[in-house]
Amino acid sequence: MTRSGDTVKLDAALDPLVVALDIGSTATRGGVHDASGRRVRGLQHKVPHAFTVAADGTSVIDPDQVTAEVEQVLDAVTGKRRLGTRIAGVAMDTFAASLIAVDAAGRALTPCLTYADARSAEAVAALRKELDEHAVQQRTGARLHTSYHAPRVRWLATVQPQVVAEAAGWWSLGEYVWHRLVGRPHAGTSTVAWTGLLDRRTGEFDAELLAAAGLAPEQLSPPRDTTDPLPPAGSGRRPALARAVWFPVITDGYASTIGSGASDATVLTAATATSGALRVLLDGPADPLPFGLWNYRVEAGRTLLGGAINDVGRAVSWAQGTLQLGPALAEVLTAPPSDATPLVLPYLTGERAPGWVGGARAVFTGVSAATDADALWRGIAEGVAMTYARVADELQPAATGIVQVAAAGRVSNDHPEWLQILADVLGRPVTHINRRRATQCGTALLALDVLAPGVTRAPQSTGDTYEPRPAHAGHYADRRARFAEVYAALVRPQSARP
Repeated sequence: MTRSGDTVKLDAALDPLVVALDIGSTATRGGVHDASGRRVRGLQHKVPHAFTVAADGTSVIDPDQVTAEVEQVLDAVTGKRRLGTRIAGVAMDTFAASLIAVDAAGRALTPCLTYADARSAEAVAALRKELDEHAVQQRTGARLHTSYHAPRVRWLATVQPQVVAEAAGWWSLGEYVWHRLVGRPHAGTSTVAWTGLLDRRTGEFDAELLAAAGLAPEQLSPPRDTTDPLPPAGSGRRPALARAVWFPVITDGYASTIGSGASDATVLTAATATSGALRVLLDGPADPLPFGLWNYRVEAGRTLLGGAINDVGRAVSWAQGTLQLGPALAEVLTAPPSDATPLVLPYLTGERAPGWVGGARAVFTGVSAATDADALWRGIAEGVAMTYARVADELQPAATGIVQVAAAGRVSNDHPEWLQILADVLGRPVTHINRRRATQCGTALLALDVLAPGVTRAPQSTGDTYEPRPAHAGHYADRRARFAEVYAALVRPQSARP
């Protein structure tokens, strides 16, 4: 096990310093990092939040609330007078994808629709009839789905036509926050790509999708690479930021990949936060692109290939809160696999990759009067692992150079025993990246590539590597086959209702 010093005292921190902000599903976090990528002790802050959800597919958050949270974080981490003007940059990532309609002054006309808002399902079905979804995906790297802009704007035009008529712009959450703080909705290439509207090869907006959504290019922010920060905005109430440039807002997926130690196509990263993903960083677009995956342009010449999973930490939290689990969670995860464990399709908020059935909901099979809470917990843990394996199957032919699977995030850190199940299901070794706040760290590292390219970065902090156990290969192969059967019977018929 390798544990590096991933924190440093301010007096020992290497200049230049950067502030990295991370707006996630459950909190806004941020902190100061030094030029080696280490977090500066005592200069970290977190403000919890939650999405507003409803049974009709609503999943929103107030963008002004999040802006206030970002300001609270900035105040907390830049308030020490000893910082002087050592901070050279401010960078931010946000959950992807998100959408806010704004008026000509940049005021929000809608709440922020999160990636999990599924109310545009009928608009997706209509677009699938009008457009060639395979062709759209090959151009943009994204399927037609409720998490992207085109169906959402189409849906809003039906249910809130006045809002659409008044909208001067359509921004992500990060763009809105940056506009409020520095006067510009400065969007990174990855943020714009996650709208589902950006051509992954050319970096231009897709004309067919814009027309289908009724959007004009000038209503969207142009994509900016991380090499294109805004100049300092002045000291204002935060003198520590007087010399700091402001980087384009990027997506958490891109940041998490970098923070998990991936720099090329040999590392497959498994993000295990509230939502999850499998991702690999490529030079150029994946060609051809498997239909179950996305391939977003993240910088000029770089793309991210992978698939997202809505319910990872969310499924764990649901199990802990609903099943009233006991304290022996680790013992349940380390027990030998059993045929008596319920088979669970853990789609609490719908499926993204690889089936893209937004209306899918969780399925429990094999539950009997003898099934207790621990067995249900084990079934959920195995079900989450099998959702990763379904994405991995799609990835394999498109990313043949993978030599390492690196897992990082809250679930990996809180339940590292689950990584053994993941390794058994994937049939690949899985290395635990135990770096705290890997996503936030990735955001800092991308900024430091611009501000301090010659400074050696701190080594990656890793935990155990979990080897797949041959004795359990047959069991999990059978479980995966049964998962596919249940999916085909109960979930796949909903594919017309994303």
